[in-house]
Amino acid sequence: MIFLQYPPCSTCQKAKRWLREHGIDCQERHIVDNKPSIDELRTWLQRSGLPLKKLFNTSGVLYKDLGLKDKLPLMSEDEQLALLATDGKLVKRPLLVGADFVLVGFKPEEWAMQLGV
Repeated sequence: MIFLQYPPCSTCQKAKRWLREHGIDCQERHIVDNKPSIDELRTWLQRSGLPLKKLFNTSGVLYKDLGLKDKLPLMSEDEQLALLATDGKLVKRPLLVGADFVLVGFKPEEWAMQLGV
């Protein structure tokens, strides 16, 4: 599994602590220094079963500065994925990527159910 995080993010810190406390080992990846590619995002979107908007960090400064609330509905899926790939801070975090699932954001109950803990 891959745990994508932005280390200063308090939610990412909680998720990392939760993973450690439950003995779940995964590869850590800094989402800003090693941002996801368009192909990764497309795969993760399909694996997550979520609408594309759920991959966006809608509470982030960059999202607001770019006015994406109004722009995203006018963009194609390919354009949105390309935009997400430009900056890891646009992507909702943390992400936990497994072979057959992707968890977006940290919801302990959802993570526990998916991971069987």
